[in-house]
Amino acid sequence: MTFPDTEPLVELQEHGAVVVLRLNRPAKLNALSTGLEQALLDALHTPLVRAARAIVFAGSERAFSAGADTSELPQMTPDRIAAYYRGSGSVYDVVSRLPQPTLAAVSGYCLGAGFELALACDIRVAADTAQFGLPEVGLGILPSSGGLTRLVRALGPALAREIILFGERFPAGEAHRLGLVREVVPPAEVLAVALERASFLATQPAMAVAWTKAAIDAVAESSAASSLLIEQLAYAALNRTDG
Repeated sequence: MTFPDTEPLVELQEHGAVVVLRLNRPAKLNALSTGLEQALLDALHTPLVRAARAIVFAGSERAFSAGADTSELPQMTPDRIAAYYRGSGSVYDVVSRLPQPTLAAVSGYCLGAGFELALACDIRVAADTAQFGLPEVGLGILPSSGGLTRLVRALGPALAREIILFGERFPAGEAHRLGLVREVVPPAEVLAVALERASFLATQPAMAVAWTKAAIDAVAESSAASSLLIEQLAYAALNRTDG
């Protein structure tokens, strides 16, 4: 199934209880323009995606996404930047807050905003050809779609500082060593493996998955005492549901 747009920037593919959202801007290495971001936002609000039990984000074998569409940067005045984060630029946070488990199936380039989109997902599966990086500082900006925050929380400030300030690309094996990627597989297998993992997660009780995801996010920002209370309240609430 293809998402109905004048340009099919995002393709939706149904695999049982799992839906794949495939970025479809191959001529630009799936660069995340505001149009592509808006297409992702629109796709996330379709009945098909809302009903899915797990979601996989994918690109092409050559590129998950090579980053933001830098041709749009000269147009971004402060007023437009503020409007951007209220509009299509909110997609990264929307992905991170989805109640369903989310996976990124990463092949080829996964840079800048593309890496930020992958970091917004719960789990990442990478092809051994994947290349990760955040080159924004070299462009005179910084990762601002949640990538800086999520990388600091995933790796701590010291490692995040090295990755972001140097802006160097690193391979899938290094991403796996750092814990950013669950597993590394041949390019021909990356989507199949991601679908296999997503299909398992789709069998888990949806309410328990959604509350656990929300609890993990809340705990990451809380004191030890508050974290324990979050766990206990979530458990008490889930114990009154069918999961």
